[in-house]
Amino acid sequence: MSNYRPLVFAHRGGGDALPEHTLGAYLQALKDGVDGLECDVRLTRDGHLVCVHDRRLGRTSNGRGLVSTKTLAELDSLDFGSWHPGYPVDEEPLPDLTRLLTLDRLLEAVRDSGRQVRLLIETKHPSRYGAEVERRLVQMLRRHGLAEQRPDDPVRVTVMSFAALALRRVRAQAPTIPTVYLVELLPPGVGVTRGRLPFGARIAGPGVGLVRARPGLIPAIRAAGHQAYIWTVNEKADLDLVLEHRVDGVITDRPRFVLDRLAEM
Repeated sequence: MSNYRPLVFAHRGGGDALPEHTLGAYLQALKDGVDGLECDVRLTRDGHLVCVHDRRLGRTSNGRGLVSTKTLAELDSLDFGSWHPGYPVDEEPLPDLTRLLTLDRLLEAVRDSGRQVRLLIETKHPSRYGAEVERRLVQMLRRHGLAEQRPDDPVRVTVMSFAALALRRVRAQAPTIPTVYLVELLPPGVGVTRGRLPFGARIAGPGVGLVRARPGLIPAIRAAGHQAYIWTVNEKADLDLVLEHRVDGVITDRPRFVLDRLAEM
């Protein structure tokens, strides 16, 4: 496959081996050698960005209810890791595998890692807070010196969303930050089938199921001059498929598996 190698991103930190969206999972992914990390962010009732995928707390914590109705302190009192089969039951509890992760804390860890890291941040919509999610995100990136992206920056942030308007808001507030338009299903007649992306997005983010169902999708994206990051690539057949398409980025729950597979090629 000549010198081709896609970027490998740990989806939610690599949630197959360790509890998703915990600092321990992200640090392990960096240790394993991933190129980048992927996280989801939601806004708490008191205005903090936290790394949680689901609207509701039940699947990934011992809490109940909506993330958006809780304060940071309320969320910080919950256990976000012991549910996971990869949690070390025979060891002392590790806060980095059970504690809620804020985006602020993740950004600090990435900046302190001493290596180049690409961070994909997905803003989750619909949200009761609407545009405030992107406003708070850009505000935080500015505070960390990451809102003005340069090619030689050790930490490079890309914002992703299924909501095209969210990408528009990011582009308006921080035009140098790259954006990914995520797609799972393609309604008839949409521009993505012809490689067109909304509001200045330069990277398409189709799910791997869509890539399987639409063999012409990646070639159309490529012909339009865009890159393609594919999620969530966890199985050998899916990895082989996206590698055949020579995609630019592979987002996976199993980063160690993907890295080992690439090393064999």
